[in-house]
Amino acid sequence: MVRNFFLILALTVLLASCRGLTPDDKYNMVEDSVMTEAKLISIIHADGYTQVDIKDPWKPGHTLHTYILLPQGSVIKGKLPEGTVIRTPVKNVLVYSSVHSSILRELGAGDVVKGVCDSQYFNDSIISAGLNDGSIVDCGNSMQPTVEKVIQMRPDAILLSPYQDATYGQITKLNVPIVECADYMEYTPLGRAEWIKFYGELVGKAALADSIYKKVVADYNAVKETVKGENLKLPIVLTENVISGIWNVPGGQSYMAQFIKDAGGDYPWADDKHTGSLTLDFNQVLEKAQNADFWLLKSPDINSLADLKGSYSLNDKFEAYKKGNVYVCDTNTTHFFDRFPFHPEVLLQEYFKIFHPEVETDYELQFFKRVE
Repeated sequence: MVRNFFLILALTVLLASCRGLTPDDKYNMVEDSVMTEAKLISIIHADGYTQVDIKDPWKPGHTLHTYILLPQGSVIKGKLPEGTVIRTPVKNVLVYSSVHSSILRELGAGDVVKGVCDSQYFNDSIISAGLNDGSIVDCGNSMQPTVEKVIQMRPDAILLSPYQDATYGQITKLNVPIVECADYMEYTPLGRAEWIKFYGELVGKAALADSIYKKVVADYNAVKETVKGENLKLPIVLTENVISGIWNVPGGQSYMAQFIKDAGGDYPWADDKHTGSLTLDFNQVLEKAQNADFWLLKSPDINSLADLKGSYSLNDKFEAYKKGNVYVCDTNTTHFFDRFPFHPEVLLQEYFKIFHPEVETDYELQFFKRVE
């Protein structure tokens, strides 16, 4: 589960230039990046190709990767900007994470997934069926894929989530474009969701991706406007739980802290300036959040208040525990990690429903349940 849940932070946008090309041999660039909320990626449509630039979130001012998307069968008319060329729409991809196979399916391109790594973490009946009948290749561990199987499937591209100073091993020698899906490093929920436009470009579904994203934005902002308009009392919200003496809570400028704020919650660490996680001990959390009205945590093992107290005997010191306002997401049985990255409006509605039961809505909880 943790392998699929990347906690939050930093990635930014860079437009790669065409320096070194003369007016006669470079394409006509049109400065019209289609990205509006994402800070870590730009998509520029040019004459005959699309340029996608991604910043390195770990090295400010550096580019993580530049991609040049060329339509299948098109003829290169001159020099292109430097970057990894990908012929689109891709028809055969190797995917490392179920979050990306899920978004490809939503775009109507699920059949392009011909191989996966870390197959045991794909909680997806279609992927499982493909692995069973051989239409999808199991390429092994994402940290060290089985190169022979990757060669066998002959992918047009490999979709993976990058990490700091990543090298990716032997697959870099296969001359297959590696698509570094750094969406999980975005600063905001809507910024991450906007990466659907990039995946839409890859599979020839740009218009559909744009349509989906517009609906996401409208629904997300509708919840935010409700929070503003109802003059609501903001409940204090605690997240996660102590594990092996460590309690990781979202920083005050983090992705998840933004969710809590937008859903009408008061986050105890809202004044903190970190965009990542804070590593605290139990007493530090108790001191700051003992009076929390709601407690949200993700675990496949906590099914009752007794389970929560059993995991750490002092958990009953929190007001949310005493009031029975503990909500747990079972990450083994829900599609939480696959769903919320590109549909933050759903998680926002979920949080709003929990934080403000006094406001009547038609939304039914999908991920969290109140434990007794």
